[in-house]
Amino acid sequence: MNISLEANERLDYLLAENLRIIQSSEVFSFSLDAVLLAQFASIPYRKTGKIIDLCTGNGVIPLLLSARSQAHIWGIELQPRLASMAKRSVAYNHLDEQLTIIEGNVIGIEEIIGTELYDTVTCNPPYFIHHPHSEKNISEHYAIARHEIELNLEQAIQAASRLLKQGGKAVFVHRPGRLADFMEWMPKYRLEPKRIRFVHPKEGKEANILLIEAIKDGKRDLKIEPPLTVYTEEGEYRQEVREWLYGK
Repeated sequence: MNISLEANERLDYLLAENLRIIQSSEVFSFSLDAVLLAQFASIPYRKTGKIIDLCTGNGVIPLLLSARSQAHIWGIELQPRLASMAKRSVAYNHLDEQLTIIEGNVIGIEEIIGTELYDTVTCNPPYFIHHPHSEKNISEHYAIARHEIELNLEQAIQAASRLLKQGGKAVFVHRPGRLADFMEWMPKYRLEPKRIRFVHPKEGKEANILLIEAIKDGKRDLKIEPPLTVYTEEGEYRQEVREWLYGK
């Protein structure tokens, strides 16, 4: 299928899923965090299921999840340029019937798409607390994606809770240093943390990625899953991660 690429855009492969995605080094390219989130998330398989990805960027997580589920998947993205990239990637992969990209603000999105209707909400939110005088990436697109300029973590957690049906699952990827915030704010918004997995770059190194899943109105029963190590001592992807990226 022919699609239009804007300046500095390229069409990359999602090898394990045999899909293509529009990326741009100047605007947005997905990271390993998105792949880890897509693999960690518990999602419905059936066509009647409903999944929403908040802060979807160029739509990488909906694309990845489409390979694991027949459910309808929505991606919510504030920035018009990124939403356009996501919409064109969906069209290129002929996934229009399963994936819907909505250009809009996560804050208040439930007023547009409905409250307490969804089985799973995934979110790869901005990681860095916004300080007005702190140095930001030169690209405004990257600054908004990485810093809590338009959306902070508590607002993302609150939005996930409003979207989820009772028993639905909220799944986030973030930095381990924000774990205390998750443990404070998730219960505040009726989300009970149920699963946590820490990701380490190499054995013996501190965790640099946190994966956490909560259930709306769930009972208290938190499980810490075995840690995931991304690289071998030689700097190669470990088998589990390599298969997620490139397939078996």
